Amino acid sequence: MMQIRAAVVREPAGRFQIESLTLEDPREDEVLVKIAGVGVCHTDLVCRDQYFPVPLPCVFGHEGSGVVERIGSRVTKVVPGDHVVLSFSSCRSCRNCIAGMPAYCEQLYQHNFAGMRPDASTALTGAQGRVHGHFFSQSSFGTFALALERNTVKVSREVPLWLLGPLGCGVQTGAGAILNSLRPRAGGSVAIFGAGTVGLSAVMGAVLCGCARIIAIDPVGARRDLARMLGATDVIDPTGVNPVEFIRTLTGTGVDYSLECTGLPGVVRQAVDCLRLTGVCGIIGVSRLGTEVKLDMNGLLFGRSVRGIIEGDSIPDEFIPKLVELFRQGRFPFDKLVTEFPFADIQRAVEDSEQGRVVKAVLRMT
Repeated sequence: MMQIRAAVVREPAGRFQIESLTLEDPREDEVLVKIAGVGVCHTDLVCRDQYFPVPLPCVFGHEGSGVVERIGSRVTKVVPGDHVVLSFSSCRSCRNCIAGMPAYCEQLYQHNFAGMRPDASTALTGAQGRVHGHFFSQSSFGTFALALERNTVKVSREVPLWLLGPLGCGVQTGAGAILNSLRPRAGGSVAIFGAGTVGLSAVMGAVLCGCARIIAIDPVGARRDLARMLGATDVIDPTGVNPVEFIRTLTGTGVDYSLECTGLPGVVRQAVDCLRLTGVCGIIGVSRLGTEVKLDMNGLLFGRSVRGIIEGDSIPDEFIPKLVELFRQGRFPFDKLVTEFPFADIQRAVEDSEQGRVVKAVLRMT
């Protein structure tokens, strides 16, 4: 066992408090990672707020990057000293995993949101007793994290390691929604509702696809400006105009694709209504369990479709290294989204994220 420092949430919607915890040694299929940096993701915050019933007290964090410290006896993919990004986990044996769709693993909840290993054990203990962890099979809001071999992705040493954590979830989700899920043709059109980390990553993905019209919708002026800098051809302030009417006037018929990144039912309706005939809307935004949305059935009848997208339909071992290489080449500048915070300031990073003062907060351990 070893002593680590980790941010613990002890009550619903509570503060992130840095505490000294004991972390178990890695099991045979686990990897001990010394965390260099970790992104603050919307999913960390909604789970803190119990949108999903993750047990407390808990160490969250699921966008970790760092250096492999030790490995279990059965681990072969990485060795101590490797630079890695930690992503989501899956069972690798269900029908969807075997078909190459790990984001739709039939045991996704158990491996990512249960707050413990599948055998109900947890590797973390504090002065007050057991602390839940293994969030996304990592719990990387700490100086060290235990991950599984299957959700540990080896990356290049040629890029700043602390910066890469968001590729494990938010950036991967937005970029993958375009590059892997919707796959617009060059010259096509896409409307992206919400210009946070996921939405802006989608903007960069749409640029890579050669979309002729990329429309970003967000009420925050600084985020609209950033969307333009990253390649959006048009931006919309939804507090000033009706986005659906604006998009239909702009395009004549509506867009080929749309992405909903806010989790708000009213925005989902707008993202569907702005589609042209046969257009596709991808749903990414997270909402509370049981949230419902109303759609025009005739609007769907005439060839439009809606689909949910988890983790950008990515296979992390393949997709994350590709994003790293695109970043290295200057073609995927996701660093423009990042604001750096010291780990000790995690609560300030969370509050700045919630208030929209930063797009992607990344905590640096050193």
